[in-house]
Amino acid sequence: MNELAQVTGPVLRPADDGYDAERTGFQRAAAHHPDVIVAAATPADVTAAVAYAAARDLPVAVQSSGHGLATPAAGGVLVSTRRLTGLRVDPGARTVRAEAGVRWADVIAAAAPYGLAPLNGSAPGVGVAGYTLGGGLGLLARRFGYAADHVRAIDVVTPDGRARHVTPDTEPALFWALRGGRDNFGVVTALELDLVPVTRVYGGGLYLPAGTDVLEAWHAWTGTVPEEVTSSLALIPFPDVPGVPAPLRGRHIAHVRVASTGTAADGERLVAPLRALGPALIDTLTDMPYTDSAAIYSDPADPHAYHGTNALVGGLDAGALKTIFERSTGSVVQLRHLGGALSRTPEHPSAIGFRDAAYLVSALAGAPEVPAALIGALAPVTRGRFLNYLYGMPADARELYEPEAYRRLTELKAAYDPGARFGAGRGIAALGS
Repeated sequence: MNELAQVTGPVLRPADDGYDAERTGFQRAAAHHPDVIVAAATPADVTAAVAYAAARDLPVAVQSSGHGLATPAAGGVLVSTRRLTGLRVDPGARTVRAEAGVRWADVIAAAAPYGLAPLNGSAPGVGVAGYTLGGGLGLLARRFGYAADHVRAIDVVTPDGRARHVTPDTEPALFWALRGGRDNFGVVTALELDLVPVTRVYGGGLYLPAGTDVLEAWHAWTGTVPEEVTSSLALIPFPDVPGVPAPLRGRHIAHVRVASTGTAADGERLVAPLRALGPALIDTLTDMPYTDSAAIYSDPADPHAYHGTNALVGGLDAGALKTIFERSTGSVVQLRHLGGALSRTPEHPSAIGFRDAAYLVSALAGAPEVPAALIGALAPVTRGRFLNYLYGMPADARELYEPEAYRRLTELKAAYDPGARFGAGRGIAALGS
């Protein structure tokens, strides 16, 4: 029996019209090259696709928006989940159920009428599922923790082709592994997530001429702010081209980003030391409705090619900050302040570790050797890597987890996916393989 005969969505092979468009995501540095794409229109389509792969011992890759592609799949089956767009907010329970093709912009808009907000990241075009299962380091992370800490239930098709509704009570081990193990354990078709009672934030950014003085001042400032404040700093070499705001064109810029759930008055007081660094080239800090929060980072919305890696670090001294600045030419480097709720173990623990890290340093560039060299220079202070910020550059899965968590993941991999058909690019080895 050909399990794909029952699929309601498109089933595409390399010679078919639409194959290239379906396999290509936001990340344009690489693309999957599967033998067959199942463009799932329903959760049942996903079940059929996985059953087809299981019957033929084929590898399986998963893609929704395609922002976080690490390594392209060659051959096998690609399950495209972008058509799974079911979305339902429960204002009484303060939750949302989002299918695997939903993007954060849709959740923000659906939650806002009820005075609620999701724990999304900086770019509203990113898919909910991949972001959350990779950890989810969002705009309000120091106040509320990782998005993965706020998952209540997961609908997933495991490598045996079985559709499961996974909760901390029904299948606690798999629930633990999926949050951080991502697509190593199956294809997620829907998530149930907490929403938080947030309607506005004080936030935005300061664009300043880049220099070690700015890095040092921001670093010192992060040691003084309460958990209500989540911030980052990006070093960006803006090209001298039309479309870039005139004050930034052709300059190396430090973009300080701030999101605070405190009052506007508190926000103004807290950012005063940053404004004291000198007149900003652009200052967008203001009180805003949460629905406008994409303006804090103003991430590019158009698909493009990039490679990137990262390091979770315990601390950054003057020497490390100098190294980061000196090696930042030719790449976009981001420093994200951690701590706060991120450092605490949630009610239902997950595979996400290194919660004692103080900062996340990530680097993006057109060529992989540029971010690799910068992050490699931080090896003496690196605790591990964060799954969400690996772009076009696979990592040894052992770098993504603490040793005991990785050991447990290998045991669960042996139980759920002994043939290692899932997890292209950041695959967890089954224990004993």
